[in-house]
Amino acid sequence: MRWEERLLDLFDDLEQQAEGLALGERDAVVAELSRAEYAEVDLAARLHGSTGARLQVEVSGVGALDGSLNRAGDGWCVLDVAGQGWLVPLPAVLSFRGLGGGGAAEGARPVTARLGLGSVLRGMAEDRGEIVLHRLDGRVVRGLLGRVGRDFVEVGGPDRVEVVPFGVVAAVRLG
Repeated sequence: MRWEERLLDLFDDLEQQAEGLALGERDAVVAELSRAEYAEVDLAARLHGSTGARLQVEVSGVGALDGSLNRAGDGWCVLDVAGQGWLVPLPAVLSFRGLGGGGAAEGARPVTARLGLGSVLRGMAEDRGEIVLHRLDGRVVRGLLGRVGRDFVEVGGPDRVEVVPFGVVAAVRLG
């Protein structure tokens, strides 16, 4: 073999190594971009992407709820558990099982997705219905859903009213 052929073989070998390194580097960049993009996905996106799905939700002070995800908003979700609606503030959720792998972009979410817990409770209070409010400590408060302030809700009847801060609400069940 002549020195020119050996030199050309060496160049071919170096080019193949360089291509392999470039492919490896590209794969690493793609993987990093994928991780960085997923880091921008929030829980609300995952919830909105799973509307209608059957979920198992572990809630502090309540335990496991197994039901269909009806709605999600700013810091809350509504589950249909055996025909009953459960409003669950997200800070009370310990874990979700059954969420779909995708998410819904913020622009694709319904207008109600921007409503906070107070707005949802005010809407429920207009019905003046009986509720069961579960606190984070496991205590249960039953009564009529009354007025809703910026960060608290009133529950009770004509002779007593209990004021419950949003921060201790684990879930609210209708009826």
